Amino acid sequence: MAASGTALAGLVAFGLFGAGCSTGGTGTRDEGPAVSRPVARITPQATPSGTAPATKRVNAVALLKGDPKVGERVRSALRPCAGDAYPVDTSYGSLTGGRATDVVVNVMSCADSVGIGTYVYRAGEGGAYENVFAVEVPAVYGTIDRGDLVVTTQVYGSKDPLAYPSGSEVVTYRWADGRFSEHDRVHNDFSRAVEGTDGELPVQPEPVEPAESAEPSRN
Repeated sequence: MAASGTALAGLVAFGLFGAGCSTGGTGTRDEGPAVSRPVARITPQATPSGTAPATKRVNAVALLKGDPKVGERVRSALRPCAGDAYPVDTSYGSLTGGRATDVVVNVMSCADSVGIGTYVYRAGEGGAYENVFAVEVPAVYGTIDRGDLVVTTQVYGSKDPLAYPSGSEVVTYRWADGRFSEHDRVHNDFSRAVEGTDGELPVQPEPVEPAESAEPSRN
C-alpha cells in the first residue's frame, strides 16, 4: 500500500508539472508542434480623430506679396535665391484655435540666411488669410511649440560678427481675446567668443492687430 501510494503521488506530481509546462505563454516547449493561436491585430487610424484642424497648404510667397503689413525691406527680399527657391520657411499648426491650421512664415536673407521677418496668418471666413502677427527685426525666427508661438531673436553687439551673437531673446506668445499676448520671455547670454561685444538687447515690437484679410493663393 505504501509503495502504491508513493507511485500514485509521483504520477499526480508529474501530471501537475506537465500541465504547468504546457500552459502559459512564457514557458519553453521541448517537443511537439507549436500550437497556432489567433492574434488580435489593431490597425492604426490613418487620419486624426477629428479634433485637429485641417491642414491646408498655402503659397506663402503669394501671401506675403499680397499683405500690406509686410515692410519694404522684407518685400525686396522676396525674390528667388537660386532657381525658383525663395528664402521662405513655412510651418503649419494650431495656434489660434481656428477650424484650419495657422501658418507661420519666416523670411530670410539670401546672402546669409538670417531671418528678417516672422508672420502668422490665420484662416478667416471664406478661406481668406489674415495677418495676426508680424515682427520685422534682424535675426528673428518663429516656431510653433505645443500650441504656442515662440519667437527667437539673436542679440548682437556693435562688434559681434554674424556667426557669434552675444545672446538671444526667446519670447513665447499665446492667443487670447483675438490677439497674441506675451506669455513668457527668456534671455540667454552666450559665451564671449569675440572681445569687445556690448550685448545690447533688441527691441521686439508688440504683435500687430488683425488687419484686412489677404486673399489666398489659387495655386
